[in-house]
Amino acid sequence: MYTVNAAYASFEEDIKGSISAGKMADMVLLSDDPTEVPPEQIKDIKVEMTIIEGEVAWQA
Repeated sequence: MYTVNAAYASFEEDIKGSISAGKMADMVLLSDDPTEVPPEQIKDIKVEMTIIEGEVAWQA
């Protein structure tokens, strides 16, 4: 919903919408998978890296 389809809807699928070479990449790398940890541990998940437009903006 927030990736390929959103990029398509805004006519930006050539630069956004998926993680592939040549496309912008805004994302974070988390220390754990929030869908796999018990709900009470989600608050303990750390951001390991932030990537903005394909460039590492912050890394732990």
